Amino acid sequence: MAIDPARTFTPIQIALLTVSDTRGLDTDTSGDILAARIRAKGHQLVARAIDRDDASAIAARLNAWIDDRGVDAVVITGGTGLTGRDVTPEALDRVKTRDIPGFGELFRWISYQTIGTSTIQSRACAVVARGTYIFALPGSNGAVKDGWDRILDEQLDSRNRPCNFVELMPRLLER
Repeated sequence: MAIDPARTFTPIQIALLTVSDTRGLDTDTSGDILAARIRAKGHQLVARAIDRDDASAIAARLNAWIDDRGVDAVVITGGTGLTGRDVTPEALDRVKTRDIPGFGELFRWISYQTIGTSTIQSRACAVVARGTYIFALPGSNGAVKDGWDRILDEQLDSRNRPCNFVELMPRLLER
């Protein structure tokens, strides 16, 4: 990461969604890790929820947050695997304006360094949906640490050079 000390850090408003059929707020360790990292970076955690692995319910939650001008980005943990219940990417397909293919590619490259070829089972992905970033990470503690610490921490920092997601936010709705 190349932080430009001449630039001012601009906090953004982030909503956090855990997708799980088994976790509750008391057992959502990956969500807790992300919430702590979001706050430690200086961003605002403006919403947090847990939804079951149901593409319609996930898309409904995302649409509400996308339409809320107080949400700049959504980070999702869970539902990105290969089983029949893993439907997070399909939910993102219902709301997206465009894909950010490099996010999933980079995540799997980083993950490969930790878990080897098992990373191929991840469908981590990211999209822009009507001007809001949405990043979907696997539900494991290691995966959310890798995704936040090695991608999102830098790309959601307005001081990161040569470029970052934050500086693009005012232009996401351009036509």
